[in-house]
Amino acid sequence: MSTGPRKKPAKAPGIRQTMSDLHTWVGLLLGWFLYAMFLTGTVSYFRNEITQWMQPEQPHHRQAADPAQAAQRVGDAMAALSPQSTQWLINLPDERSTTATVFWRNPQGTAGRGFETTRFDPVTGTRLDGPVRETRGGEFFYRFHFQFHYMPVLWGRYLAGLCAMFMLVAIVSGVITHKKIFADFFTFRWGKGQRSWLDAHNVLSVLGLPFHLMITYTGLVTLALMYMPWANLATPMTPEQRMVAGQQLSAFVPPGKPSGQSAPLAPLAGMVREAEQRWGAGQVARLNVSLPGDAQSRVVVVRGDQGRVSISPQFMLFDGASGQLLQTQDRVGAAAETRGVLYALHMGRFGDLATRWLYFLVSLAGTAMVGTGLVLWTVKRRGRLANPDRPHFGFRFVERLNIATVAGLSIGMAAMLWANRLLPVDLARRAEWEVHAMFIVWGATLAWALARPARRAWVELLWAGAAALALLPLLNALTTERGLLHSLRDGDWVFAGMDLALLALAGLHALLAVRTLRHKPKAKAGAPRAAKPVTGALQEGRA
Repeated sequence: MSTGPRKKPAKAPGIRQTMSDLHTWVGLLLGWFLYAMFLTGTVSYFRNEITQWMQPEQPHHRQAADPAQAAQRVGDAMAALSPQSTQWLINLPDERSTTATVFWRNPQGTAGRGFETTRFDPVTGTRLDGPVRETRGGEFFYRFHFQFHYMPVLWGRYLAGLCAMFMLVAIVSGVITHKKIFADFFTFRWGKGQRSWLDAHNVLSVLGLPFHLMITYTGLVTLALMYMPWANLATPMTPEQRMVAGQQLSAFVPPGKPSGQSAPLAPLAGMVREAEQRWGAGQVARLNVSLPGDAQSRVVVVRGDQGRVSISPQFMLFDGASGQLLQTQDRVGAAAETRGVLYALHMGRFGDLATRWLYFLVSLAGTAMVGTGLVLWTVKRRGRLANPDRPHFGFRFVERLNIATVAGLSIGMAAMLWANRLLPVDLARRAEWEVHAMFIVWGATLAWALARPARRAWVELLWAGAAALALLPLLNALTTERGLLHSLRDGDWVFAGMDLALLALAGLHALLAVRTLRHKPKAKAGAPRAAKPVTGALQEGRA
């Protein structure tokens, strides 16, 4: 007896479909964190310049001071400021920072276990603390991009590591999913709804694909010892071995016990010049002085990262009383050197100004890649909804989070710069209130996105971001003596470059606002949505 044709079993999804699902959900689940990490990490390539802009009271010098003379002046000033201090960490000025910063132990201090931070004019040796406003500057964006805020540091770093792992999976699965990704790189179609978002996502992905892979993987490597500490903890070491192993990763040399015998500190300028003879002019970045004024004092002269493809520590250890060279470290083990190279690739400190701009632009493209991926998720799924004009709560929530993340974060970051100029200079805990201002405004953008229709929220917040960024140079000119025109005349390229970059970013936000405002979704066809071919449904996707 015939039983009729048998139904074929459902075909299992192929590798590309599996990777597509993985790419979609891995990218979405932590995409908002990844966008924030990418954007704040991008601006961190100019964190020194951002910090200078946020402290306009710092003196501007056309040329960097001589490192040897600057070290001597700062050392003399510190000896007079706190003769009882047992430790100084002197960061010397360079072409990116016009002041010398000292992190020192104050025996009479109470905050931070007695540690304080002081800035000096390297030309005169004058202490700058007091009139210089308190701010975390670009250092906040740098720290936020791998440990976030308002949570314990370890929790933030573990979360950042999880996000980086998700990003690595998203990159690999994305390459497998899009078999024509490189061909699509040369095709971009404006005003085509979902197709345009997918084209933008593909172009931005391929544009910096090697960079995105490198920056994600090396970001994981920088905190590998925290994520995988077992080998280090399981290896038995003597105290001497642990000290040597520590020097493979850091130039910190533990101070010895004071002898109780007074001895003047040998000239720091001579130690810096001896180090420059070994490494080259301008290669000394900082000095670690322990027990100054004691016969057992030590001075560690540390080489900077400029021009080196590895940040593995290189230093020279001097007897602080006699100035005699005691130890030199120019090489580390193979494993430590590998870590140093990967770390240097992630930080980009080895490069000149052009290299930092290249890092900035490609990383900005990576930020846009994450942002277009988030938007593409909502665009693609809107066409599949039973009623796209009245989506369910989950869809609306994801859509509003996308708006607040992509359009709102830049407004929050701009708010921190506005607070830097508007808050009273002598306000208590001023640096913290700058950060609070960023999150308050960022939270307000989420509330706005939840209260407004999606398309209007996009346009309004993009215009708000453009205005907030474009007016910052004007605010800077009104509240300081280092406005754009003055900076251009004076050759102050840190302030001029910062103002010009803000105007360029404002123009980018305005362009996106105009494109979003002009976009008109295609009219619905008369046929039922379910009866349409797949290609037709895709064309119905709306931004």
